[in-house]
Amino acid sequence: MRLLLVEDDAVIAHELVLRWERHQWTVEAVGTLQAADAALAHRAVDLVVLDLGLPDGDGLRWLAQLRRTDRKTPVLVLTARDRVVDRVEGLRTGADDYLVKPFAVEELDARVEVLTRRAQRTREDCVQYGRLSWFGNEGRVDIAGQPLVLLPREFEVLGLLVRRAPRLVPKRALIDALAERNLELSDSAAEVYVSRLRRKLAGSGLAIRTLRGFGYVLEAEALP
Repeated sequence: MRLLLVEDDAVIAHELVLRWERHQWTVEAVGTLQAADAALAHRAVDLVVLDLGLPDGDGLRWLAQLRRTDRKTPVLVLTARDRVVDRVEGLRTGADDYLVKPFAVEELDARVEVLTRRAQRTREDCVQYGRLSWFGNEGRVDIAGQPLVLLPREFEVLGLLVRRAPRLVPKRALIDALAERNLELSDSAAEVYVSRLRRKLAGSGLAIRTLRGFGYVLEAEALP
């Protein structure tokens, strides 16, 4: 787990870095918002722990700016601002959690673990193969950054194929998996949705190959 700690109190930062490194967590501690920007520009992190009163600006303004370009990296605000209005503003600005100083380090550890587990589950619901990105939670598909318009059942069928790609998805497994999602699908209907997907994927660098008697395989093609 990689953490970015944005905290200008040298004592707090030092103690947290020592503690988290004992947990085998990788921690980068910075004391300014400018340094935080530089850190995020060089590497992705699993969680940002953010103080609000920093020497070069307000952490909430920085958080609002971050959320314009990055909606997924979890942010835990760690601050002395303890009014209800401050908590509400922090959460509405884009914080995933809000903890007031002074705090119990055990509680902070627990909150860090919860947020990173939640983020991990979200990342697992985003599957990439070739130029295609399938976002399960958001119900959307992008190809080379451009949206691909799909009907709900087409989206589910493509999700099953891309999560297994480039391995075979037996037709029966596809039908059974959709049935578990309360989507009734006959053998012939499965073929119809695969055919529709083929047309929509044309020219994308991806293709669905049928292995007769076995099932389907999503494959990446070589683009000219």
